[in-house]
Amino acid sequence: MKEGLMAKDIIAMSLREIDRFRIVQGVIQMDLTQVKAAEVLGITDRHIRRLVRRVREEGARGIVHRSRGRASPHRMLKELEERIAGVVEEKYTGFGPTLASEKLFERDGIRISKEKLRQIMMVHGLWQRKRRRREIHPWRERKDHYGEMVQMDGSHHEWLEGRGPRLVLIGYIDDATNRFFGRFYDYEGVYPAMDSLKRYISLHELPVSLYLDKHSTYKTTRQPDLDELLRGERAQTQFERAAKELEIKIIHAHSPQAKGRIERAFGTLQDRLLKEMRLANIRTKDQANRFLEEFLPRFNERFAKVAKKEGDLHRPLPKGVNLREIFCIKATRTINNGNIVKWRGRQLLIESVSIAMRRRKAEIREHFDGEITIKFNGRYLKYREIIEPKPAAREKVKKPVDEPRKRKGKYIPPPDHPWRRHNPSLHHNSYLERVI
Repeated sequence: MKEGLMAKDIIAMSLREIDRFRIVQGVIQMDLTQVKAAEVLGITDRHIRRLVRRVREEGARGIVHRSRGRASPHRMLKELEERIAGVVEEKYTGFGPTLASEKLFERDGIRISKEKLRQIMMVHGLWQRKRRRREIHPWRERKDHYGEMVQMDGSHHEWLEGRGPRLVLIGYIDDATNRFFGRFYDYEGVYPAMDSLKRYISLHELPVSLYLDKHSTYKTTRQPDLDELLRGERAQTQFERAAKELEIKIIHAHSPQAKGRIERAFGTLQDRLLKEMRLANIRTKDQANRFLEEFLPRFNERFAKVAKKEGDLHRPLPKGVNLREIFCIKATRTINNGNIVKWRGRQLLIESVSIAMRRRKAEIREHFDGEITIKFNGRYLKYREIIEPKPAAREKVKKPVDEPRKRKGKYIPPPDHPWRRHNPSLHHNSYLERVI
């Protein structure tokens, strides 16, 4: 009985309430005035009088907030919490609280804050707080203008989660505004890089610079050839050559952390886009690209920022520039004396030639649709491909298995062989006769 009384006399108070109780006691004992106490606590003198009255009537319990220990009238019903947890477990497994709360409202008509949903998911074991180890890297300030610098990279990820082929997302993010553009491809190479940049230019025009990594598509380790040495240039990839022709500056990052904006964007997309495509049951590359065109405007509306300074530094494509002639595989080859240009194991015979063309350099362009064009002194040349017939394969005559193999012995020339006349030691008798 004594223990029960003691338990009832225990009052839970915060440090703030303890300070208030001490000051109110000072007012009651006439050590402080009500005006001074109100000034110290940062409340009105009317509230001080209210607290003094409560402490005189109830003691220390009068300083405690009246709502402590009482259930909130706005609390969610237990049945509704169980229903929401069931929907999340059934439809949105692996979703974070933020994305799950958005999908619950969009698809199921359930409005719930992300913080409340986080608590429900943690109670039911549907989400666990992830502690991330923060690595310190030098911070680089954003560019001032839209189009001043665009970060580009490829994300190799299981985007379709096994429902279809493994895809690569080639992405572009504006450094000043965080606006994202991307497209799915089967691999990261010359064609995906050029095709994605061509699509970006058609939507946003030419950026001032591209910030990318040292993937072999974007930077080569080969030594410069003779033509590049004569021009005083370093060795370039086909992508670098195309960017240079469009006057787009290429900047290579030395680490993944240097292009952190697009790396973080890929992290967000690997969470949100992947799950959105799961809900839409996307299974092919074409379906993924069509879905991406609908998804990115909503994504940019939510995550894009306003640039520090007004103005768009994207440049319009100059008149007369044909992107098809730039986004291709381009190289120079010599026209030999037979008026033939060799290209990747193929022989192209030029039909209308002149003596001035022989042993001169011509420009070869191989387009991604398979067409090959030859250009010399600013004009295209007509050609036809020479296809040499393959030599017929000789039929191998199989020897019977039982037939014994003939062993090859040492060859001994006959006595009248011309070689013996010059090598008398091989014919002992004639040699001895001449010696005698």
